[in-house]
Amino acid sequence: MSPVFYKLLHLLGVILLFLSLGGFALKAFAGGSATEDGKKIAAATHGLALLLLLVSGFGLLAKMQLGFPTWAWIKTGLWVILGGVGVAVRRMPWYAKLWWLLIPALGLLAAYLGVAKPAF
Repeated sequence: MSPVFYKLLHLLGVILLFLSLGGFALKAFAGGSATEDGKKIAAATHGLALLLLLVSGFGLLAKMQLGFPTWAWIKTGLWVILGGVGVAVRRMPWYAKLWWLLIPALGLLAAYLGVAKPAF
């Protein structure tokens, strides 16, 4: 598959990830008054997003033939953190304001690493 395909798949994963995390954060702001269907679809979207990000990220790394540079290790760590943030937001809704600021900051860091590919 072409690198463009992997990039588009990766962007879809990013969109779905932040859609689901935003839903979790808004539920936390609302005091946990979301419907059961809303929780299920947000959780399913979160899982699908993580899968798309993992597959497309590693597929793109393979296509670029860069090995596994430091920035890719950091992005993998951010993937783990953003996977856990979904659970943390649901279990600790009293930190809703923190999640609302932290989640985009983590996304910005991941975007910087993916675009700039800094050499550490």
